[in-house]
Amino acid sequence: MTTSVQNGRVQSSFAGWDVDGDGRIDRADWEADARRVLQAFGETPASPSGRALSDAYLDLWDFLAEKAGIDAHTGALTPEQFKTVVDDRIIGSDGAGFAKALTPAIKALIKLADRDGDGQINPREFMTWLKAVGVRTSDMGTPFAQIDTSGNGQLSTEELVQAVRAYYLDEVDVPLLGH
Repeated sequence: MTTSVQNGRVQSSFAGWDVDGDGRIDRADWEADARRVLQAFGETPASPSGRALSDAYLDLWDFLAEKAGIDAHTGALTPEQFKTVVDDRIIGSDGAGFAKALTPAIKALIKLADRDGDGQINPREFMTWLKAVGVRTSDMGTPFAQIDTSGNGQLSTEELVQAVRAYYLDEVDVPLLGH
């Protein structure tokens, strides 16, 4: 059973990915969101990093569509279907399938944000990431510290993937995908 905070986060995520505002999420919404993030990072969709992010976003969309039982190319998720998938695959399970689908998107975002090339995200790079995906950080407190579970001052792919699930579980307050 989900809490009101979890339900609110699911609704917020849905609204954020419903780029065209038609009350449904479809492939075009995910494509548009990927372009928006790339633009915020100053990256073109045709670049290697741009293609990696776009492909990873669409793979994540394909995962959600499959779990909802809709066609990934022609179908659309209603708010109720989206909530069911999030409840079943993120909140109500160990999240392993979702983590597998999410990891390429996180890696693509790391590649865009990782300015020092060490394969991890430091606090400065993290703030750039959050701004690029549209997160307002002014009232968030210390978002980096919430996610840096190793305490080493760097965020790994694994920490970031776990943080997305933790956000939906109401364990952290940082919407890493901007929704």
